[in-house]
Amino acid sequence: MLLVVDAGNTNVVFAVHDGERWRGNWRIATEPQRTSDEYAVWLLTLLTLNGVKPADIDRAVIGTVVPAALYHLRRLCRDYFETEPLIARSGLDWGFEIRLDNPAEVGADRLLNALAAHQAYS
Repeated sequence: MLLVVDAGNTNVVFAVHDGERWRGNWRIATEPQRTSDEYAVWLLTLLTLNGVKPADIDRAVIGTVVPAALYHLRRLCRDYFETEPLIARSGLDWGFEIRLDNPAEVGADRLLNALAAHQAYS
């Protein structure tokens, strides 16, 4: 199963996809100082309550516009799901050209929205 993490300025949204459907999504207020252990206590409880076995999560992707939150979200994936997350950022092969003077300044949220639009309408 795939764990998707979208860390925005207001909320961090977690969702799980089993290859066929979304199994659930949950949000928590963004607090950059929140540790991977704090995320784990909260998320593992919600996964279990919704019938998702944490051991079945074998892939993860993180998109964030809050750089300070990335360290702990990455640790969450490594320590509790034993997976190295893909970090959505400029510099990846998105399958389309980013025509900006400084592509590194584009937030992960905009890149992921562009990817979704590109896939939906190509």
